[in-house]
Amino acid sequence: MAIGDDCHCGARANTYMQATQINEVAVARYLNRILPRKFRTDAPTIPVVRLQGTIMAGRNQFRPSLSIAGTAGLLEKAFSDKQAPAVAIIINSPGGSAVQSRLIHKRIRDLAEEKDKRVLVFVEDVAASGGYMIACAGDEIFVDPSSIVGSIGVVAMSFGFQEAIKKLGIERRVYTAGRNKVTLDPFQPEKKEDVARVKKLQLEIHKTFIDLVKGRRGNRLADDDELFSGLYWAGEQAIELGLVDAIGDVRSVLKSRYGAKTKLRLVSSPRGLFARRLGLGLEKPVGAEIGTAFAGALAEELDERALWGRFGL
Repeated sequence: MAIGDDCHCGARANTYMQATQINEVAVARYLNRILPRKFRTDAPTIPVVRLQGTIMAGRNQFRPSLSIAGTAGLLEKAFSDKQAPAVAIIINSPGGSAVQSRLIHKRIRDLAEEKDKRVLVFVEDVAASGGYMIACAGDEIFVDPSSIVGSIGVVAMSFGFQEAIKKLGIERRVYTAGRNKVTLDPFQPEKKEDVARVKKLQLEIHKTFIDLVKGRRGNRLADDDELFSGLYWAGEQAIELGLVDAIGDVRSVLKSRYGAKTKLRLVSSPRGLFARRLGLGLEKPVGAEIGTAFAGALAEELDERALWGRFGL
C-alpha cells in the first residue's frame, strides 16, 4: 500500500472516530433528557439571578438599585441556557417605581413563556410593594420564616416648605404655561383638588397591582380583606394568606427538586474598565460634577432609607 493511501485511511479513520464521538455525545444528551432523573449521568445547572435594591428608573451611583435597563441583560442571559429546566430568582427589595416593577415582572414572564422555563423565586429579607410585584413573576415563591412580604399598595411622599421659606424671607417665583404645571409644589399651600387628583391616580395604579397579583396567584390567595390594604407579613403568615408558597432557601430547594448534584450558576453583570465603558459599571463623577452627584446621591439615599426603614431594615 502506498504511503498516500495509508494517510488517507488514517484520516478516514480519524474522521469516523470523531463522528462516532459526536454521535455518542448527542445520544447521551438525548438520553439525559428522557431518562428518569436518577438514571441521568449529568447534573443540571440552574441559572440564579439576584435582584436587590430599591426599584427606580436609571442607576443609583452608590448603592444597588433595580430597573428594567439594569436587569434585562441578566434575565436574557439566565433564560438563554437551553439545558436548564428552570431559572431561580433571588429578590431582596422594599419596592419603588410601579412602572419599573411591572416591566421587570413582565420581562421575566415573557422570557419564561418564550423559553419554556419554570421560574422559582426566593425572597431574602423583604419582597414588598414593587418587590412583591416582581416576586409574583415566579411560578413558586419561597421565603425565610423571617422574610417580609406584601405591602400591596401605592404610596406618594412629599414635604411642605411654604412656612419655612416665609420665615427665611425667601420669595418663590414660578412661571408656567398651563394652570396645573405646579401641582403639589412643596413651596406652595396644598390644594384639595390636587390631592384628589393624586388619589385617583393611586387608585388606578393600585388596581393594576391587585389585578396582577390575582392573575398570578389565583385561587392560592386567601379570602382576606387586609390582603390588598398595604399591610405586610412575615413568612409563615404570608404562606397562610397565599402570597407565597413555602419556606425554603435557593440551594436546598433546587437540590431537593433537581437532585443532590444540581449546580447553581450565579448570573452577574460584567465589571471592570470594559464594562464601565459600556455603561454597565459605576462611573466616577469628576470636577464640578462631584457636588451634583453627591447631592443627588444624598436624596436617593434618604428615599431609599425611608423605604427600607418601613420594614425595620
